[in-house]
Amino acid sequence: MNIDFQKSGGLVPAIIQDEKTSKVLMLGYMNEEALNKTLETKLVTFFSRTKNRLWTKGEESGNFLNVVSITPDCDADTLLIKANPVGPVCHTGTDTCWGEKNDGDINFLKYLQDFITVRYKEMPEGSYTTSLFKKGVNRMAQKVGEEAVETVIEATNGTDEGFIYEASDLIYHLIVLLTSKGYSLDDLAKELKKRHK
Repeated sequence: MNIDFQKSGGLVPAIIQDEKTSKVLMLGYMNEEALNKTLETKLVTFFSRTKNRLWTKGEESGNFLNVVSITPDCDADTLLIKANPVGPVCHTGTDTCWGEKNDGDINFLKYLQDFITVRYKEMPEGSYTTSLFKKGVNRMAQKVGEEAVETVIEATNGTDEGFIYEASDLIYHLIVLLTSKGYSLDDLAKELKKRHK
């Protein structure tokens, strides 16, 4: 990774984004040493301008930022770091340095889609998802039908908890079926967006 640290006097901005929710959590600065330590430990480490030293986020609070990916921008002078936070990110105790809640569980569906896609490519033994792929499209489609019926039953004669549980099963099995057919939730979103006028 070639980063232009000299353009801004040895430091580059590092934007931290939650990998699962896509919320921007904070902005910090890195020098080359901080970036190297981040790459080595997989914990976000900044160069603290106030402490004048390397500072691993969470070293005192335990609220670490576990690195998922690091991407330089087009000019190689800014970093986008996707991370999984452990606890609140801001020193004030809020989820982000802008006082926002770091929620947005809808983005977990993208994470789940990506996870299922990896399962489809790697087919690890002992995985329920792998077993569905190996049984073929007819069985996957049948599971979607079964889960749809169970969702309807819970919606009309069951409990709220049961309804959410079965609807979650339905979505999971639908993602598996979509993946096996070469599609994803993005394809559904495009179709729904096209219909939404």
